[in-house]
Amino acid sequence: MDLSDLLAIFGPGVSGAVFATGWWFWVDAVVCSSVKVPFVHYLPGIFASLSALMFNSVNKEDIDYSPYAEGEWRLKLWLFIAYVVSFVSLAASVGLLIQDALVESGPSAWAGVAGVLQCVFVLISGLVYWISHSE
Repeated sequence: MDLSDLLAIFGPGVSGAVFATGWWFWVDAVVCSSVKVPFVHYLPGIFASLSALMFNSVNKEDIDYSPYAEGEWRLKLWLFIAYVVSFVSLAASVGLLIQDALVESGPSAWAGVAGVLQCVFVLISGLVYWISHSE
């Protein structure tokens, strides 16, 4: 068995475990928070999950890397939008972490750290799955 076979076998399972770990960090932060966590703190993780779903809906074999190909611009645009959403969700989670660290009346800094970890783990899991799944 070579590396591509092992990645095809174990990649989806590893991806699911990393995804679940990311959401586990967030659920732990919400449950252990002494104050109610506002809904805006949930949005980066939701959008990170949505962006992972967006770029996993594209088949790798459908992408043509030729600069003269005209038919794949929709796929490339879709991937671009998915990556923009993913990085914006990561930036939003970092912004909420900074806000949580500076404001004393809001959720603890752990909620901000967990939000960043959630986004990072969800995006890593999406990339692992995109690399490992095959048709």
